[in-house]
Amino acid sequence: MQKLTPEGQQLINNLCSQYNLSYDALMHMLISVNNGGGSMAQFSCPELGGSGQWMRGGMTMVGDMFNYGLKMTVDNLCNDLANGLANMQVFAPTPVGTRSSNQWWPGDLGQPFSSGSQNNIRYAVFPNRLAVELNGNVTVYNTLDNNISGVSQQQGSDNSLTFSSQYGTLSINSLPIISGVGTPPAVQQNFAEPVQNIYPPNFQQTPQQEPQQASQASFNNQNNSVTYSIDESIQLIEKLSKLRDAGAISDNEYNAKKTELLNRI
Repeated sequence: MQKLTPEGQQLINNLCSQYNLSYDALMHMLISVNNGGGSMAQFSCPELGGSGQWMRGGMTMVGDMFNYGLKMTVDNLCNDLANGLANMQVFAPTPVGTRSSNQWWPGDLGQPFSSGSQNNIRYAVFPNRLAVELNGNVTVYNTLDNNISGVSQQQGSDNSLTFSSQYGTLSINSLPIISGVGTPPAVQQNFAEPVQNIYPPNFQQTPQQEPQQASQASFNNQNNSVTYSIDESIQLIEKLSKLRDAGAISDNEYNAKKTELLNRI
């Protein structure tokens, strides 16, 4: 467990007295709020009604859903903890890249544009990379040309994260591993449903190729005699644009395929 600073220790002691909760309960809630970046928490604390969720400025959920006094207590406590984390050094500094650090991912990845956690799973999304920590083991994945735009977390399961990209639901075990051991099969099944196929029947993808090669092959293998409706052409051009923005195809390739698709209307 990460060590508290003297200020952090005083904060916990004061809140224990204020809310009449045990030290272990306060530490559990502090870690939950800290893992949620000070804006949310998922917790399982018997002294606060068991499992629950808190969102700053949003909805608070507790096991006893009609116990409004308990909801208010949880909301006030989490706000006090979040304010403490924002205004003082609650935890003693830890080396970057270690499990107890807020920056638990490899340092060469830089800063993520999205991160979060659920129970014993943490994730951080970077350009072309996805870092996932499960039980202290960090795995870094190559996200290829997927632009991860959302993460859903299911209640009642410790290993339930589903990532979404512009192609639909993203299966984490379909991504190449850059470093780490990967996630066990049982966890992989809970991460996501199979990836949806974005290509029409006329497109063919060449398996086990680099992203740029696979994208080029899938477009170069079209049947040149096929014609498309205006709506189909617009949809394909939009997908081409996303591939270009992701760096999977060049501007010249995008323009050439766009012209070809327009000629087939």
